[in-house]
Amino acid sequence: MAGGSFHPAGVAKERAGQYQGRVTLYVIIACAVAAIGGSIFGYDVGISGGVTSMDAFLEKFFHTVYIRKQHAHESHYCKYNNQGLAAFTSSLYLAGLVASVVASPITRKYGRRISIVCGGISFLVGATLNASAMNMAMLLLGRIMLGVGIGFGNQAVPLYLSEMAPTHLRGGLNMMFQLATTLGIFTANMINYGTQKLQPWGWRLSLGLAAFPALLMTIGGLFVPETPNSLIEQGQKEKGRHVLEKIRGTKNVDAEFEDMMDASELANSIKHPFRNILERRNRPQLVMAIFMPMFQILTGINSILFYAPVLFQSMGFGGNASLYSSALTGAVLASSTLISIAAVDKLGRRFLLITGGIQMIACQVIVAIILGLKFGKDQELTKGFSILVVFFICLFVLAFGYSWGPLGWTVPSEIFPLETRSAGQSITVAVNLLFTFIIAQAFLSLLCAFKFGIFLFFAGWITIMTIFVYIFLPETKGVPIEEMIFMWRKHWFWKSIVPAGEVEGA
Repeated sequence: MAGGSFHPAGVAKERAGQYQGRVTLYVIIACAVAAIGGSIFGYDVGISGGVTSMDAFLEKFFHTVYIRKQHAHESHYCKYNNQGLAAFTSSLYLAGLVASVVASPITRKYGRRISIVCGGISFLVGATLNASAMNMAMLLLGRIMLGVGIGFGNQAVPLYLSEMAPTHLRGGLNMMFQLATTLGIFTANMINYGTQKLQPWGWRLSLGLAAFPALLMTIGGLFVPETPNSLIEQGQKEKGRHVLEKIRGTKNVDAEFEDMMDASELANSIKHPFRNILERRNRPQLVMAIFMPMFQILTGINSILFYAPVLFQSMGFGGNASLYSSALTGAVLASSTLISIAAVDKLGRRFLLITGGIQMIACQVIVAIILGLKFGKDQELTKGFSILVVFFICLFVLAFGYSWGPLGWTVPSEIFPLETRSAGQSITVAVNLLFTFIIAQAFLSLLCAFKFGIFLFFAGWITIMTIFVYIFLPETKGVPIEEMIFMWRKHWFWKSIVPAGEVEGA
């Protein structure tokens, strides 16, 4: 297939072997600053569950849940079953879904940096509203503004990281987004652990401190350079080449620059990227953009992270113990992402996804068995079994942290050609936030209805998605971002979907 060209504008020519350059301090700093965008997502994931388990917050905004929580005869699994409480968490993700669609044309037309800045400002406003909320309307408005910030940030940051990173380290640098997310979760859990003692205003401090990562994201977005791909797409070819030389640390960037120029030529000929993404030749990428984020949420991880304090209290842990346990899971998640960063460009995406899936299935099943046999209406978990449950939940979080957590974002962000990349990322974010919203809204009711079976429910989905990866996902390790078309043409299944005429000169 050497010498092949991508119809119609000759985009992808297999010349990755000619790429030159090294990892520069410039690109590492730029990626680190941009990845802070992940921390706002992680902070909210971690903070929501802790705040919704605080008595002062429940008494002010969800009094019926507060009363039910005090009743010893209430089912452990159903104490927090309230659609209003679920809406407090889920409303953010519905707003984020809408915002991600709006962010797509902005990201494409005006660049990745503008979307990062817009996301930071919106999140800053949302944090301020939440911290000062005096009624439910103000609380929900703040959540919606946080959602807009997450929609813009999740749309732009993974794209930014994929386009700035050199090919051989794209997986590791892209995962800085997930690392920032997990550090945000851990930080939120530790803050909750401290602020729950500062009653009755501790919950305000927890929600208000979201302004800090938002401020970092906004300032960082103002100072990091635009990606070469985006500059070239906007017609600023000389500036794009200058930035490319700077981030690669060499003047010899002809091959990579030519790939970007070819990709830009085709991208600018596409007036309707969302319509174009539905074409047959983009079918593999579209499938991945839908199923990867969907499966990432159906692991059940967000339920554990959103509602970890609620979940542990439902299992009979005390208030302090539940927050301590959720802080522990946050620490495990953050550290496991480091494993993925170190291994993803060596072992590959498929290996981590499949092994992580198998480990998660085993942990979910074991936790379900323990709860089914040792925990019920008239039973409390003994200290020994409580420790065992936390241990296997931590193993589950560890597996997610090195597999589906980072790779659920990395794979979709690196597989699209430039002309549909922003639209593809928008679909990825929208699907992620849609299923995050569904699970966040439904989890408390599912926990009440399924009881320990909730873990088997998620284990079933993890089984399906592990098989999906084994059959349908080709290995993207080491494949230049502008040459992904050849990967699909060589895959045993997708080569029958992508028309043979799309790659000429084979």
